[in-house]
Amino acid sequence: MPLWSRAQQQDFRSRVRGCLLGGAIGDALGAGIEFESLEKIQAVHGPQGVTGYVPAYGRPGAITDDTQMSLFTVDGLIRAHIRRDSGGWHPPTDVHLAYLRWAATQRDWGPDERRPDLGWLGREEWLYAQRAPGQACLSGLSGPHADRLGTLDAPKNPHSKGCGTVMRAAPFGLLTSWEPGLVFQLAVECSVLTHGHPTGYLSAGALAVIVHTVARGGTLEEGVHLALALLSERPSHEETTAALRGALDAVRAGEPSAERVEALGEGWVAEEALAIGVYCALVAYDVKSGLLLAVNHSGDSDSTGAICGNLLGALHGDTALPPELLAGLEGRGTVLELADDFVLELMHGPELHGQDAGEGTAWAVRYPVVR
Repeated sequence: MPLWSRAQQQDFRSRVRGCLLGGAIGDALGAGIEFESLEKIQAVHGPQGVTGYVPAYGRPGAITDDTQMSLFTVDGLIRAHIRRDSGGWHPPTDVHLAYLRWAATQRDWGPDERRPDLGWLGREEWLYAQRAPGQACLSGLSGPHADRLGTLDAPKNPHSKGCGTVMRAAPFGLLTSWEPGLVFQLAVECSVLTHGHPTGYLSAGALAVIVHTVARGGTLEEGVHLALALLSERPSHEETTAALRGALDAVRAGEPSAERVEALGEGWVAEEALAIGVYCALVAYDVKSGLLLAVNHSGDSDSTGAICGNLLGALHGDTALPPELLAGLEGRGTVLELADDFVLELMHGPELHGQDAGEGTAWAVRYPVVR
């Protein structure tokens, strides 16, 4: 990391917190209406649709697999940085191992205390819950080939472009000391661990670059145009490019509305979820208005809400998040703790696990790395 002033460090921490918490809030707002049509949402909740949390998975404010996988993405990135200081550096491997730990939360009753690799996040019992995980995420991380690393040359699920590849990609954009092209590439390489269709992994790369731009202090528009430039260099970019351009066209078309959101798709596939999340973030006059626009449509409301929340949170920081929604969010303490650990690792990694830090330090216990 560069040498930053204290004010810059505080700003970065606020953006990381905002990105992860904002994504979780958007996820939870959409969780209770994910499979409902816009007509039914408006019939049940009024013409404005939902205006706050509605019950899902037994409580208001419950998160889904979108937030679960985003948290494990961060866990994998922290361990990748720890491993780099020991001479090993291949972030997709550590993210893959983190996703395998997430997959265990979808089949086990609770944490297996015999596993030395779980770390503190893998021991959070509340995460051991099935929250409608995507089939490609599950199939790519289970079965006899679960341990095989998907690569661009040999991706997992080569025909899948489900939104499960993009709804977990925002954390890559928080690596603000990286160049945008490298952030894009890392998101792509971690996407093919479960989703091998070019539109899927390129949508993940595009979201990561947009988050990266705003986390560095740029605008959403700058991030979208940079993503389009990077996409133009990649084969099979046409669907993702068209979706982002569709989002920009919708911004210019007039007053934001649920009907404009619906025209961008339903969000079940990666490029549609990206377009809806980006559109709603671009037209939002505050965080809450953007999030409510992003979830009140026929389709994958939690994923589009999560993407919009990632973007607006990274843009404005955690202090801009709606307090009434933040207060009722499931797992808020876990999300906040992980966000702060991510910032600690990026800014103070050598002090936490450098040559003078032993294997038994608190950091090594929280984030064990197999040498």
